[in-house]
Amino acid sequence: MSKLGTLGARLHHGEVGYDFVKNRKIWYGISILITITAIVGLAVRGLHMGIEFQGGAVFTTPKHMSASVAQAETWAEDSSGHDAIVQKLGDGSLRIQISGTDTQQSDQIKDDLSQKLNVPADKINADLVGPSWGDQIANKAWQGLGIFMVLVVIYLAIAFEWRMAVAAFVALVHDITITVGVYALVGFEVTPGTVIGLLTILGYSLYDTVVVFDSLKEQTKDITKQTRWTYSEVANRSINGTLVRSINTTVVALLPVAGLLFIGGGVLGAGMLNDISLSLFVGLAAGAYSSIFIATPLVADLKEAEPQMKALKKRVLAKRAQAAAKGETADSVSGEGAYEADEPDDAAPAVVGPRNQPASRGRGRGRPSGKRR
Repeated sequence: MSKLGTLGARLHHGEVGYDFVKNRKIWYGISILITITAIVGLAVRGLHMGIEFQGGAVFTTPKHMSASVAQAETWAEDSSGHDAIVQKLGDGSLRIQISGTDTQQSDQIKDDLSQKLNVPADKINADLVGPSWGDQIANKAWQGLGIFMVLVVIYLAIAFEWRMAVAAFVALVHDITITVGVYALVGFEVTPGTVIGLLTILGYSLYDTVVVFDSLKEQTKDITKQTRWTYSEVANRSINGTLVRSINTTVVALLPVAGLLFIGGGVLGAGMLNDISLSLFVGLAAGAYSSIFIATPLVADLKEAEPQMKALKKRVLAKRAQAAAKGETADSVSGEGAYEADEPDDAAPAVVGPRNQPASRGRGRGRPSGKRR
């Protein structure tokens, strides 16, 4: 068995553990700092919306163009008076995207580009997106994202409880804010592929969160009937029990996405892969982080505010103080493994090992084995 598998088994059985919940203020501070950075980047730089959202024209040249991306970008901006995005496709053709143009301007820009690129005008393919259609697409995207968030909160509130639904919602907002902020800081174009990537990573983020929540729900069914662990400690055990699973699924998901982003978009120059691969890469990493360091510790905070959990915590601490005064070890108080309901003090000790069956009283005394005659 590999070292990671051995660690996962030990974490699952409670033999080792990392106190994520105890250090939750550190994780909250890191998340707040990253979120503020993302919001500042979004406010200062803004999002570079694609023509699908704001309207514009896309010109595609024939294959094997000799002009460089920088030259084509300069010529397109001079011809249109607007910012232009130029991408060199795998077959050597150029994709020139200019926002804020109408049909009449598009025809004029196409003629200018044909002269500067030394290409016949009929060989340049032009696609025009109207601004009203772009606004409609943007509104539909926001509506889809809003409906997704509402349905997620309703489902989690029904399947688990409202505190877990609130914690999952906070984690989702955290992931969206970081991903959008990275887009603003990097300057990548926001396209419908970006929206698809966002919805995909939100679903993945929820998967990790729900796995931890399901374990937590199972382990806290009768938590008030025992005095060995507080809710926060059981929540921490749930995180540790699913930690290696979360790491494995995240790494496996990030590897192909990293290939799309760094090799496909960076090395091979397939720029159209950047819009979806960046959202997936950042979102997957943020989702794995938030499910461990944000969602579950936040649930623990919300639950510890309940009167029942406050009373439980007092009983647990009182029992530990009493045990410490008697000189008992910490393990005998806090224990390892899944908790069980407290037994009465006069309960008989458990029998370990094989048990001897009592001899029969009325049958077969002094008689050899075999058939009865």
